Amino acid sequence: MGISSVIIAAMLWGTTGTVQALLPESREPLAVGAMRLLVGAIALLAMALAHQPSRRALVRLPWVSVFFAGSSIACYNLLFFWAVSEAGVGIGTAVTIGSAPFWATAYEALSRTALPTRKRLGGQIISIIGVAFLGLAAADDGKGSLGLVLALGAGASYASYSLITSKIGHKAPSTAIAAGTFSCAALLTLPVLAVVPIAWVIAPGVWLAIGFLGIVATGLAYAFYTWGLTRVAASSAVTLALAEPVTAWLLATVIIKDPVTLTSATGVGLILVGLIIVARHPSRKLRAELNKDL
Repeated sequence: MGISSVIIAAMLWGTTGTVQALLPESREPLAVGAMRLLVGAIALLAMALAHQPSRRALVRLPWVSVFFAGSSIACYNLLFFWAVSEAGVGIGTAVTIGSAPFWATAYEALSRTALPTRKRLGGQIISIIGVAFLGLAAADDGKGSLGLVLALGAGASYASYSLITSKIGHKAPSTAIAAGTFSCAALLTLPVLAVVPIAWVIAPGVWLAIGFLGIVATGLAYAFYTWGLTRVAASSAVTLALAEPVTAWLLATVIIKDPVTLTSATGVGLILVGLIIVARHPSRKLRAELNKDL
């Protein structure tokens, strides 16, 4: 159930690229990210307030950890959208999502909270190579190295959020934790809307797209992901979340009519193989806990 929850979240995230492509060309990426967090926070707060245990838990959340998780997800959103604008969608997404499993695995190994098995590490590497193939298939020429640095920072921020949330996941209902985390993130990124152009939001259909990005691709998706982190090691979760670029590729192929190339098809195949391996071989710590529960 934990694995399924993470994959569902990743598939919902995978819709963001297609939805954003339907927004006006004058859209400001940083503003889209800030609005997404704001609407997502409101949606998660509504979910938490409608659920009595989550509503009660809101006042006793581990707020220090929640604030750091919120700071991480805020940095992830801003750095990711900035990286994409500098490096291009293909390379920016590939480096961000592809680097996150290594950041998470390295931290878990150094802190000795979860040691990767050889097969799970192999599955991660296969999936990341697949992401690299997708990045190459959509690479934009003439982009500077700044975008790559920003993408690495975004990947580290996403891994940090996953690790912190994984540690506090059993201290309160997942919906309450997600609501608190994204409320902090929304407050931290709110000033962005005061300094970037937002006139494009009056165009027809914009708020429907923003609503989908916030409620479905953020609020609902991170509710699934936060719950999944209570069942799956953080490094496994960020690897399983590589289902996001697969979903994005499929939607871009079907809806936007992007061409299917041998490189992109190979990338999708490698990601799926890697995800199957990771799903079948959890971390050593998680395996011990599952055996104990059984």
